[in-house]
Amino acid sequence: MISYIIPTRDRPQRLAQTLAVLGTLRGHEEGPGGPGEVVIVDNAGREPLDLPAELPNRLRVRLLRREANEGAASRNIAVEAADNRSGWVVMLDDDSHPTDTGFVRRLSRMPEEVAAVSADIYLPGLAHREIGGLPEVFIGCGVAIRRRVFLDLGGYDPAFNYYAEEYDLAARMIGAGFRVEFDPWFRVEHHKVAAGRDFNTILSRLVRNNGWVMQRYAPEAMRRPMLRELRSRYRGIGVKEGSGPGFAAGLVELRRTIRVQKRTPMLPALFERFMGLSYARSALAVAMDDRPFRTAAVVDEGKNGWVVRKALAELGVAVVSCDARPDVRVIGTMSPGPMLDAYERRTALPSHRGPRTIAPWLTVMERMDSRPSEALAPPRRQRMAAV
Repeated sequence: MISYIIPTRDRPQRLAQTLAVLGTLRGHEEGPGGPGEVVIVDNAGREPLDLPAELPNRLRVRLLRREANEGAASRNIAVEAADNRSGWVVMLDDDSHPTDTGFVRRLSRMPEEVAAVSADIYLPGLAHREIGGLPEVFIGCGVAIRRRVFLDLGGYDPAFNYYAEEYDLAARMIGAGFRVEFDPWFRVEHHKVAAGRDFNTILSRLVRNNGWVMQRYAPEAMRRPMLRELRSRYRGIGVKEGSGPGFAAGLVELRRTIRVQKRTPMLPALFERFMGLSYARSALAVAMDDRPFRTAAVVDEGKNGWVVRKALAELGVAVVSCDARPDVRVIGTMSPGPMLDAYERRTALPSHRGPRTIAPWLTVMERMDSRPSEALAPPRRQRMAAV
């Protein structure tokens, strides 16, 4: 059986809609505890929630009420309270849900070294997927995590509140010898509610929390460069979104707190997995072996675009503009959703013309070829040596 974990606060109608969809999902594997459960954490909501004890598909519903808004760390309470027979906990938001239960059967076949399985997260009504994450960094509104691993690693760090807490936990998973798998057939819809989202607050936390992650886990040779890259990226976002005050506040908070972050730096090979560099190197090397290229334009650049440029430089490929007639175009982000969106947009249309488009992650190209997905990890001998 599995346990769905949903934190919520003052969005009863949206939660009811999510539960209604969960109640229609058939195909949960039956076990001694039934098909599973939904554990809901009410983060100090102003009004009591009136919830059914069971959904139409026999998923049990349990409610935990908190006296304070504990942010993402409220998931820790839910996982601890989940049924001990649940091997996996599926993290959702109160506005996200799986579209089917096929992923449940695939979870049962995951190797023991896989600690978490990321979903392909769609935003209904919008022309793009959820933004965020990396090949081995999941997004909290659509991921299945082994319950025992989550508990053994201490779950989410409460200090983060919201934003980048997944990066911190994924880093600890990789450091402990696990990996994160991306399953494009595990589809989640995120009906993203805009109400209550202040972008200045969001940007402030993104700056501070991502800075904490780099301070904690980046190898010493990479720590300062990664902090500089982070500041540059979020400064640009602040300008673009008109949220300069949020960026400035986050930077002040990061400077105030950075020295108290405990340093547990990863080995370089593990950090390269964490940042997506191992994936970019492998995908670009495969593309080079298939049809060699000497010049490339980096297009649709986004999160960790520097990784793509570094992998190209290591292959001796010159990065040029699209106007310079490059041999290939390479998607310039390691974030799965935007990468998939860009690759599909540039290759799926019959009218596709121009240089070959390459995604810096083999899983994306495998998806387009309709082959079963196996998220690429470094070769086993490299992975074991790194650990």
